[in-house]
Amino acid sequence: MSIADRIFIDTCRDIIDNGISDEGLDVRPKWLDGTPAHTVKKFCIVNRYDLSKEFPIITLRRTAFKSAIDELLWIWQKKSNNVHELNSHIWDSWADETGSIGKAYGYQLGVKHKYAEGEFDQVDRVLYDLKRNPQSRRILTNIYNFADLHEMHLYPCAYSMTFNVTGSKLNAILNQRSQDTLTANNWNVVQYAVLVHMMAQVSGLEAGELVHVISDAHIYDRHIPIVEQILKNPQYPAPTFKMNKDIKNFYDFTIDDFELEDYKYTKLESKIEVAI
Repeated sequence: MSIADRIFIDTCRDIIDNGISDEGLDVRPKWLDGTPAHTVKKFCIVNRYDLSKEFPIITLRRTAFKSAIDELLWIWQKKSNNVHELNSHIWDSWADETGSIGKAYGYQLGVKHKYAEGEFDQVDRVLYDLKRNPQSRRILTNIYNFADLHEMHLYPCAYSMTFNVTGSKLNAILNQRSQDTLTANNWNVVQYAVLVHMMAQVSGLEAGELVHVISDAHIYDRHIPIVEQILKNPQYPAPTFKMNKDIKNFYDFTIDDFELEDYKYTKLESKIEVAI
């Protein structure tokens, strides 16, 4: 069993066994057939992943490793808000006729702000501080910009990263206001584990701990039977994460610079419907 499998099982069991249902309440999300998409939820789940021990990808079912990284690069490296620059269709439901998702996600990371040291966008400020002021307690990003929420087609779910250097290790906290656990939990963990590895390497550090804080961790009603089946699946050892060690500039990484060795998983037969 991988550590990620154990954490995923514990998280899902806690939500299903101890969570609160919003059945009967007025909810925003809908299924494609127009039916209200109700959930069972737990407030404030906190999971910790030591990236120095193993890469946190589940084996209970496949997490699309390359697609997750592609979206991460779209947001953090390209700082894009247009789905035409993304190699998957996961954002299509929130895009307008031009492909834009509004002033959301990558757009917010790319906006420049004035500091005493000069003008930086949020990503470049993190990179600057990790190299020049690693003991700072102010190394963070936040894309939940209240002034622009009305121009975002979807409010940010994973909205903040706080970076902290301890000795030679780079640690980070991912803050998430809301999470569809079946669809996105391990997807987000994989993405931000890769981001910590990337930031650490280009800053001369080692990847340390990723702490994932989820305010509203929920499982949708139609997902519960699928989750129950997944939790019974075989579990395999975590694969080995490989990243091109020659990359020293954050913006030089490409999707081809990452791979997993010996990734074993159980194929998911059920189709996962996404509530909108």
